Amino acid sequence: MVTINDLDHIFTYHAPTPEQLPLYENIRSAGRNLAEVILNSTIPCADQQAAIRHVREAVMTANAAVALRGNP
Repeated sequence: MVTINDLDHIFTYHAPTPEQLPLYENIRSAGRNLAEVILNSTIPCADQQAAIRHVREAVMTANAAVALRGNP
C-alpha cells in the first residue's frame, strides 16, 4: 500500500550520486541501442513507434528504479 511518505519519496528530485551515474548511462545506452535496432529492422508504422515508445518507457522506469533505490 502506498503511503503519503511514499508519495513524498517518489515525487522528490533525487540528485544522482557518483555511483549512480554509470548505471544511468548503461541504461540509456542499452535503450538507445535497442531503439536503433528496432528502427533499422522494422518499417515505419504505428507498431515501430509503439516499440520505440516502450523502450523509452522502460529506460525511464529503470532510471526511476536507480533513483528510488527500490523504494517503494
